[in-house]
Amino acid sequence: MNTDTFAAHESNVRRYGRSFPTIFTKALGATIRDETGKSYIDFFVGSGALNYGHNNPSIIAPAIEYLTGGNILLSLDMYTAAKREFIEAFVHSILKPRGLSYKIQFPGPTGTNANEAALALARKYTGRSSVMAFTNAFHGMSLGSLAVSGAASTRELGGVARHDVIRIPYDGFPNRAFDSASYIDYLLCDQGSGIEKPAAIILETIQAEGGMNTASAAWLTEIQRICRKHGVVFIVDDIQAGSGRTGDFFSFEFAKIEPDIVCLSKSLSGAGNPFSIVLIRPDIDIWKPGEHSGTFRGNNLAFVTAGAVCKMWSGRQFIAGVQRTALKLQGHLDRLVANFPKCIEQKRGRGLMAGLKCRSQAFVGRVHDVAFENGLLIESSGPNRDVIKVLPPITITDDELDHGIAILNHALKEQANGD
Repeated sequence: MNTDTFAAHESNVRRYGRSFPTIFTKALGATIRDETGKSYIDFFVGSGALNYGHNNPSIIAPAIEYLTGGNILLSLDMYTAAKREFIEAFVHSILKPRGLSYKIQFPGPTGTNANEAALALARKYTGRSSVMAFTNAFHGMSLGSLAVSGAASTRELGGVARHDVIRIPYDGFPNRAFDSASYIDYLLCDQGSGIEKPAAIILETIQAEGGMNTASAAWLTEIQRICRKHGVVFIVDDIQAGSGRTGDFFSFEFAKIEPDIVCLSKSLSGAGNPFSIVLIRPDIDIWKPGEHSGTFRGNNLAFVTAGAVCKMWSGRQFIAGVQRTALKLQGHLDRLVANFPKCIEQKRGRGLMAGLKCRSQAFVGRVHDVAFENGLLIESSGPNRDVIKVLPPITITDDELDHGIAILNHALKEQANGD
């Protein structure tokens, strides 16, 4: 297998090619193949950008029809039939069944574009500059998103100072005894705290890159109450945790909250097409025409595939299947924790967004390598890279899920016995 072209011409910044040193060619569902014909179960799915699996027929079929029909592909923010159909499908299948009412902004195509737009709008709406963000957060790779991310290695990128960010402990950090929500309320009430009222609080309900840390419903509810009390815009970054990953379409549904702004991307298009949206509480939508822009905010192929995703969520059978698979995965992981108590400290995450906190980065690295050799793609997360991320497609078949877990079990067992 010749990877010389990549070594010779691609930047040193490449990462996943080093983690998975093969050349992939074909994929369907949760199975991906390389050019030697070897098959792998994909528990990585484009870092959560392919929640519905590779080449899902219900998503790809309308895309092929659209591509062969001489239709509009790029439209900036002009009106197109594909854009209208996506908006109507999203409102009818996603927002209305959940009792939600948002305006939809189409920023640039990536998650960080959505977060930048949300932060800019919150600052414009409130007239305040600072933003409250959390330990171990990750919100993207552009400067505003980097500023509100938690990892030191991430914040140092960009080469310029980033101010106006108030760092607060996430739910359960450093331990469950500390109530960070009450701490926020106290800071904002006490004139002697030295903390200015922020424009926004931005958070992930599950911190994927931060180590699969999970916020409780009670904590999220309290954060929303505090935001309402103090006139702070509440932003949920649902870029990786949303679009069905937790078993519900939005990751915050379980907490019965209604954020002021919600950012979606990654699996929103359902097929890996770059696409993001910002959902805005109508009274906060004070943008002037053209005040926020982006060349690729009119990706019509993504409108088509995202519309197909919305229609999938209209089916009760589909939703029930996702929730059943989430329960099945959680059961598998509970058994792995029970079987390897000396290696796995705890299970993390929720639904089909799961993680296994292990005792060391080195252990996770060895498990990753053995799993890859035996046909399973997994990745690590956390500030110490000691959490195994388990992100199968939410549409994975029982056989694929069982097979992937069996490979992971083998890799864990081999390393446990080796140590």
